[in-house]
Amino acid sequence: MSRRVSTLLCVLVAFAVLAPARGQQAGQPVTLRVLVPAKDAELTIEGKKTKQKGENRLFTSPPLEPGWKYSYTLTATWETNNYTKIIRTKVVPLRPGTQVVVDLRKPDPKNPDKFLIRYVPTPEIVVAGMCKLAGVKKGDVVFDLGCGDGRIVITAVKEFGAKRGVGVDIDPERILESAANAEEEKVSDKVKFRQGDVLQKIKDLGDASVVMLYMGKDVNLRLMPILKKTLKPGSRIVSHDFSMGDWKAEKTVIVEDEFGDEHILYLWTIGKKDQKRE
Repeated sequence: MSRRVSTLLCVLVAFAVLAPARGQQAGQPVTLRVLVPAKDAELTIEGKKTKQKGENRLFTSPPLEPGWKYSYTLTATWETNNYTKIIRTKVVPLRPGTQVVVDLRKPDPKNPDKFLIRYVPTPEIVVAGMCKLAGVKKGDVVFDLGCGDGRIVITAVKEFGAKRGVGVDIDPERILESAANAEEEKVSDKVKFRQGDVLQKIKDLGDASVVMLYMGKDVNLRLMPILKKTLKPGSRIVSHDFSMGDWKAEKTVIVEDEFGDEHILYLWTIGKKDQKRE
């Protein structure tokens, strides 16, 4: 027998027990200590925002009827930088009269993290620099994961002679914008754009000889094993401004834009040892 509790948990200043409402069957509450990844993380319980701050937060439920099974869904949302917002969800089983520690500092394999990347257009001079660093040439198939307005794959095809380009972005508005830009640049026959989560399986990613990234370090680290496993030896990966942890780039260059801001570009090439290790 199971029942899903939708009543918002009440914030505890101390380990106080809430009395059951008049006429309500007597029960026992559950006390939750929630550990969150960042002091300013937004925490929702059963879809409703809580007000506490800090990395260690304490809550209690209303009295829960004995003999039933309960669960709460907790979601923490926080930003790791100006570009990346992480959404982490965990479903927690509850038993009346118990204390539970919910650790949201580590990902839950049953509920993979979601990433929201703030769209920041890549300056055209940086786009050209990425294509040059990747050595984009005739015959290449260029994928841009998090393609924004499509400018990278459009440039790769139109200016560097790539055979074709594929852009993937989670935002449907960006996909429409990309398609319109490709039409305007008269390369619609060579580039395709589709909506999707780049951390989910991309069935034709193995066709890529070049992969472009501007997604944030957290997403790069999640993508790294996927790229190593999927791409053919000799495929090149270029990331704008974000590295991949302990996977050392074979080359980095700095490109200065028209405003004098510097942009770091990283290059990796897939080797046979990368695929064997994965």
